[in-house]
Amino acid sequence: MTTRKPRVLATRHFPPDVEARLTANFDALLNPEDRLYDGPGLIKAAASCEGIMCAAGDPLNAQTIGGLPASVRIIATFSVGYEHVDVAAAAKRNIAVSNTPDVLTDATADIAMLCLLGAARRAHEGASMLRTHNWLGWTPTQLMGVHVTGKRLGILGMGRIGQALADRARAFRMTIHYSNRSRLPAESEKGAVFHADPDDMLPNCDFLSINAPMTPATRKWVNAERIAGLPKGAIVVNTARGGVVDDDALIAALKSGHLASAGIDVFEGEPRIHQGYYGLENAFLLPHMGSATVETRNAMGFKALDNLEAFLLSGKKPPDLVKAS
Repeated sequence: MTTRKPRVLATRHFPPDVEARLTANFDALLNPEDRLYDGPGLIKAAASCEGIMCAAGDPLNAQTIGGLPASVRIIATFSVGYEHVDVAAAAKRNIAVSNTPDVLTDATADIAMLCLLGAARRAHEGASMLRTHNWLGWTPTQLMGVHVTGKRLGILGMGRIGQALADRARAFRMTIHYSNRSRLPAESEKGAVFHADPDDMLPNCDFLSINAPMTPATRKWVNAERIAGLPKGAIVVNTARGGVVDDDALIAALKSGHLASAGIDVFEGEPRIHQGYYGLENAFLLPHMGSATVETRNAMGFKALDNLEAFLLSGKKPPDLVKAS
């Protein structure tokens, strides 16, 4: 007798190894064209499904979740952040929600360091000069950037990614300052300077890296007032969530010269980002590449599948269950 496999909707086109395992263990509804679902489309596609494997940006808000068929029992998101899923609305429907923590640390810390270096050394301007055939040769004052070695790095959010970035920055002999909801043990601080009030950290930041989660407390945290608290010529790096930055304030500071540069991998409203970024030569911009390695994206997918398999195949609690706040 053939056992019926639970049906799972894959809302996006996932890496080949991930989809192979998904197809092997479930009756998988794939999305090879990687079309983006709106709320009604997602509801329709989830008909007769017991699970949904989604990704950042999917419209799993309260309205969409309220319209999902009664068969849906779990939403496994292919991401660490889950602000695109209304967890409270899912809880009311008795739908479990899981995420993929602990597998993005190194890849995202690498991109944060790339953004820091790219912003400091005017990498965007140099690459543009070459690609537009405008490089006429080396000159003594061409594209002079900001030194990284020995400078002060402030980190907002000293979780796994923040600590991994600090480790990389120490190779450049940077002095680490950080602010976090709670102070780290001394062995984890590794000599970093703790600031209970993040505003007190700002004057000590030649570079400020945002590595904090998106919460009501961090929304638009990088605003005009806090940017003014940074030393003139500071550089801001954001690889966490776009909504932590007030785009208008950051763009104004980059135009005025108060900030030397910025390195940004995440944007509010992406991919429809603030138009003001496009004209900034002193902004090193990447299209949300933090987790974009084969190893990391596979690990994310396998984590999502671990949660789906535990819940739908073994009747167990998903190992990465997200709780409604």
